[in-house]
Amino acid sequence: MTFRQFAYNNVIRNARVYAAFLLASIFSVLVFFVYSMLMFHPNIEDQFLQNIAFGGMFIAQVILIIFTLSFLFYSMSAFLEARSQEFGVLLNLGMDKRQLNRMIFLETMILGFISTTVGIFFGFAFSKFFFMVIREMFLLDNLPLYLSWKPFTLTILVFLSLYIIISFGSSVFIRKKNIIQLLKGYGKQNEQEAYSKGRAVLGLLLLFTAYSLVLLSLFQIKVYMSFIIIFLALVGTYLFYTDSVLYLLGIIRKRKNLYWHSFRLIAFAEGSIKIRENARMFFIVTVVSTIAFLSVGVVTSFTSFTAQYREMNPVSIFYSSNWDNPFEEEHVMKLSQELQREGLSYDLVKLSVKKQTSSNLRSQVNLIKESEVNSLAVALKIPLIDLQNGEAMIIPNRREDYEGLRIEDEQTVLEESSVPIQIKGVYDRLIFPSIALKNRSLIISDEDYELITEPLYGYGLRESNITFYAFHVSEWLRTKDVGTDLDRIMTQTMGTSDINPNAYYFFNPGLNYSIIRATFSLLLFTGLLVAAVLLLAAGSFVYFKLYTDLERDKKQYDVLRRMGVTDRELVKIVNRQLIPQFFLPWGLAMVHSTFSFMFLQAFWVDLAAVSIAMEMLLVLIAFTIIQVSYFFLIRWRYISHIQ
Repeated sequence: MTFRQFAYNNVIRNARVYAAFLLASIFSVLVFFVYSMLMFHPNIEDQFLQNIAFGGMFIAQVILIIFTLSFLFYSMSAFLEARSQEFGVLLNLGMDKRQLNRMIFLETMILGFISTTVGIFFGFAFSKFFFMVIREMFLLDNLPLYLSWKPFTLTILVFLSLYIIISFGSSVFIRKKNIIQLLKGYGKQNEQEAYSKGRAVLGLLLLFTAYSLVLLSLFQIKVYMSFIIIFLALVGTYLFYTDSVLYLLGIIRKRKNLYWHSFRLIAFAEGSIKIRENARMFFIVTVVSTIAFLSVGVVTSFTSFTAQYREMNPVSIFYSSNWDNPFEEEHVMKLSQELQREGLSYDLVKLSVKKQTSSNLRSQVNLIKESEVNSLAVALKIPLIDLQNGEAMIIPNRREDYEGLRIEDEQTVLEESSVPIQIKGVYDRLIFPSIALKNRSLIISDEDYELITEPLYGYGLRESNITFYAFHVSEWLRTKDVGTDLDRIMTQTMGTSDINPNAYYFFNPGLNYSIIRATFSLLLFTGLLVAAVLLLAAGSFVYFKLYTDLERDKKQYDVLRRMGVTDRELVKIVNRQLIPQFFLPWGLAMVHSTFSFMFLQAFWVDLAAVSIAMEMLLVLIAFTIIQVSYFFLIRWRYISHIQ
């Protein structure tokens, strides 16, 4: 048997231990490969979509590379620790350190070759499905499967480099230990682990402080506070596992009515040892799980915003023209022609807007005729307005206006024309874009509108008028290619400012929604895949520790059997030992995520008045089901090996 065959047989012999490691590695390669396939796809010609796809995929790939490197290094260290006795025997039989390092290098590269090959194979197999999803996200006509050397080369080079780094890094573990240390094997003595009461209390105090700051942030959002909260939570979580849990178990031990009962003594005694031994692993699992929850939660919250986008922008295409706009007729004609070219039926409502000064506000107001607003309401299928002479209704600029602003029987006079009106309330629908209505806008009766004959103070009669053109298209999502040149001009001239230097204003919700939908959907899909990798790896960490300790656990349970413990009682003991290992880090991650979602909810309400409570609840429920299912699967395999 050659040296390479010996290394290969070692991998095959330890296939049970390497199973979860290979599964997580293969999935990481698969996700990285399909991201690469999208980055280099030749059919994405739109520059904006290219930037979204490339930027989103690149960030996701960087996250995957960093995490995969940490995951591989931690996993290989755990495997090598579990096989330390085997390495000690080999060194005792005459193998030198250089040969041992070579063997570890070969084994690691064999695992890397298998995971990379299988990951690329399944990645290419699922690329067609992946492209179908992306095509729907970007509303593209066609996104076919293609064959190029670029994604294959990038994936192979990246993961080959990762495994080479891990191979050299893993050999450091063996180089630092002598034969005696290796022969003693992995594992600490089964004695009570020391902890610091001060650090234990500090860990609990830091977590309590982090959660308290989150609650305080609900009343006043401060971005810099999030960094302080994250730091406190990370340090507090680490101290919680290294000291706080052991401190709490020590308190329980002193209460004999809780501790000296049936099999609790065995569970608590063994649990304290495993928690201390695996403190770093529990910390990593908690952080990784929290990131996974948040990555899905954050991008899922975006869907709440997109779901309400149509409600906030009911007019499919909006065009407003000032008195000095020379392109008004040309632009309106062009928009109509482009809608006809796309085969879209539409309703066009023209609204004439007059400007006056309100006596009680001492500022300019926009006045719109009741009949013209009702013509638009019929097209939009929203409630009609019925005003008497001298009555008016406010048109809301934002959603908060009709939810929070309640004005009844407010008296004012339109000073230039000396027309008194009484404001009866706020119309309960958004109609026009907020930027188009810079000042308060009122709907007045047709009779009062005809009485507005004088121009705004300091302006001529023509300068005191604006014209709105509202296009209603039932298939509004298909308007994304209408008015793209006008939208480009508005974007370039306005940027992020509310000041419009043009004599006209154009807004196409269908075009903007297609961009928002593509961006958020891609983030959601990316977040789900990255979260899946993180969760699979988090579960794999627990799996590694269970199986690296398997031989020691078998000996312990064998002693318990000789003492008369039945299989049913053995399962009960296993449950009490496995549940903390699975659900302690998961539970703390859920608590972290809940407070993080509370902070995120406050942020969204402050930014866009959007509630994400239902989405967050669904995310937590989904992850709970996944974790419980994973627990029963691992428990079944673990008990079968123990028995």
